[in-house]
Amino acid sequence: MESFTIRTPCSSANIGPGFDVIGLALSIYLELHVTIDRSKTSSEHTLNCRVTYEGEGEETGEVSLDPSANLITRVALYVLRCHDQRTFPVETHVHIVNPIPLGRGLGSSGAAVVAGVMLGKQVGGLHQLDDSRLFDFCLMIERHPDNVGAALFGGFVGTYLKPLAPEDVARVEIPLSEVLPAPAGGLDTGERPPEPPHGIGHHIKFPWSKEIKAVAIIPNFEVPTAKAREVLPKEYPRQDVTFNMQRIALLPVALGQSPPDPELINLAMQDKLHQQYRQTLIPGLEEIVQSMSPSTQEGLLGVCLSGAGPTILALATSNFGEIAERIISRFRKEGIDCKWKVLEPAEGTKVIKH
Repeated sequence: MESFTIRTPCSSANIGPGFDVIGLALSIYLELHVTIDRSKTSSEHTLNCRVTYEGEGEETGEVSLDPSANLITRVALYVLRCHDQRTFPVETHVHIVNPIPLGRGLGSSGAAVVAGVMLGKQVGGLHQLDDSRLFDFCLMIERHPDNVGAALFGGFVGTYLKPLAPEDVARVEIPLSEVLPAPAGGLDTGERPPEPPHGIGHHIKFPWSKEIKAVAIIPNFEVPTAKAREVLPKEYPRQDVTFNMQRIALLPVALGQSPPDPELINLAMQDKLHQQYRQTLIPGLEEIVQSMSPSTQEGLLGVCLSGAGPTILALATSNFGEIAERIISRFRKEGIDCKWKVLEPAEGTKVIKH
């Protein structure tokens, strides 16, 4: 019996002005507990794989246990089929343990894609695939390099995505992580899927000050990423683009300095490209972002929307509970309950052999 665990962190994208560019891996982990019984010659399970699940969304049944429909196993099958392996090894069991809230702006789909690509590599014995090549596979499926870059490589990362030609992404064999009404693609046509071009994306790790923690305030409603994208404009005023460019030039340096400079970080976390447009989807967001600052709250460095929301990320050095309660009380006025967690930057995806 072969067994191993894949451990992938959640992530927060954007971090203020870094829309679709900057990601931060955080310490909530998706885990895949995988066993393969290679002594068997046949399996009663579809695609030789049994999927079980515990965690977020378990009670609602929104996470499919069908290996041809579950995002993690569809992604793994894409990697396998690119290497002429049509199914999982006989008698594969993938037990998914997922504490990452779904649809809350904490990179649940990005973590699923990264874990799925790593699962394909491990069960297929594809040890020639290094992390940079796995990143290419991730980016064929999830076109947001900030989330998958953070989940794969860990830490505080800046990412770059090369535009792909339409023919590179047109094939139905490629699974997609964001298609309404549900993820699609990854169809088994019997043909070998197209492998990703090499070097689709690149990343660089920024330093992160050891004093800074991330307080995540997680409201009890979902904002689908596709819906959050729909409210964004197709064009932006030049002054708004300049506003963000100025701040994104400061932010990676500001968050790496020790001790942190609260006023500099607060300034560098301002945004005009996405947060103001998403206020209609997240009651209280405008007041939270505008009212919370280092001058009004000791220990606070800055506040931003995590990814597409609705989670609010407050970077801070102290008074974490007080900061969380101020934000939660604003949501409470809208009749919205929240959970909160103090998180730290996380290492990237790991495989633990048993």
